[in-house]
Amino acid sequence: MARDIVRLTSAGGIGVMSGRLSVENGGISAEAIDRRLRSESILRAEGVPILATLPVIETTAEALKRSKEEVALRTLCVLFVAAKGEGLGEELVEQLLESYELRPHLTPKELAFVLEKSPSQHDRIQFTWRHEAAWALLWALGFVAQLGKPSQICDVGFAAGTMAERTTSEFIEDAKLRPITDILDQADLIYRYHWAVRNARLRGQQVPAALDPGVTQERHHALNWLIGCGEQAWDHVTTDT
Repeated sequence: MARDIVRLTSAGGIGVMSGRLSVENGGISAEAIDRRLRSESILRAEGVPILATLPVIETTAEALKRSKEEVALRTLCVLFVAAKGEGLGEELVEQLLESYELRPHLTPKELAFVLEKSPSQHDRIQFTWRHEAAWALLWALGFVAQLGKPSQICDVGFAAGTMAERTTSEFIEDAKLRPITDILDQADLIYRYHWAVRNARLRGQQVPAALDPGVTQERHHALNWLIGCGEQAWDHVTTDT
């Protein structure tokens, strides 16, 4: 799958301070530093470049603790719009929209796409890529065992099946939201993966360690939303590095 990835915020590929600084008693918290060090250890082992001055992310005290129901409903919405991007027929779109009662939970951009009878190829591609964001959300809900390195596209059939095999209430009931500490670990790690991807692209170099830029960006989007980074709504989540 091809995708436009244009939201670059690093300056010259070197990286900028994005305002993500966990502070306790006037300094960076030990929790945040330990999390960054663990991430950097993983990246080094995989041959992924790191930027030592890249800021830390939110701590458990600072991160938003979303409810299992909120995350589950967001996941169903993302899976739904990704399926439409893949070419889900209009009749089935209407049927699923009503049977899963998703209309109140779709974002403005998602609802506009869902209601568009003939979306552009560009929009279809963009929303199809949301499968990768859904994969991160499915991990957070315990449906996916491990995220792993963002180097290959997810199992779309499995992701779609988690929704198709359940009603909305069953999906919520079966979900087991992971602890915020685990979610923050992945949010910190994807933040640093994404810096490596963007740094390579800005320098005109090959993306390191076979990382997939689209997978990386979508996971970053989902994980930033999960922890409430910048208190941004789903449509406006940024993935600064």
